[in-house]
Amino acid sequence: MIALERFFLQIYLQDMAVACLIFDFYFFSALMNKRDIRLDLLRNLESNPEYTQRELSQEMGVSLGKVNYCMKKLTEKGLIKLTNFSRSSNKFGYSYLLTPSGIEEKSRLTFSFLKRKVIEYEILKKEINELKLESEEMANEKR
Repeated sequence: MIALERFFLQIYLQDMAVACLIFDFYFFSALMNKRDIRLDLLRNLESNPEYTQRELSQEMGVSLGKVNYCMKKLTEKGLIKLTNFSRSSNKFGYSYLLTPSGIEEKSRLTFSFLKRKVIEYEILKKEINELKLESEEMANEKR
């Protein structure tokens, strides 16, 4: 669990506070869309197929119920395959393996995610440049 529910991000341009944004971690995680959750699940399962659903929910910062629901849907769609360790002393030990279509879906989701983030980056970059110009203009006016 995250100790701090909120944190402050302050941006200073030329010793002047330009913006102060408050992020609520729980609100922010609620904004994570279905594609991002699926991508995060597929990435985590690819890196460690033996994750438990509880570990995944803690790692991703979403509820156990949400992970369980998404895992069922990914299994129904044939993107992951559930296998248990029959020779293991822990009969509840499971492994989640990405199927070929799961690997393909992960690639598609990754491409889509990167495309969205590049667009967001360009928008933020433009906004930061505008704020810098505005800040410089205000500093020049004070002189």
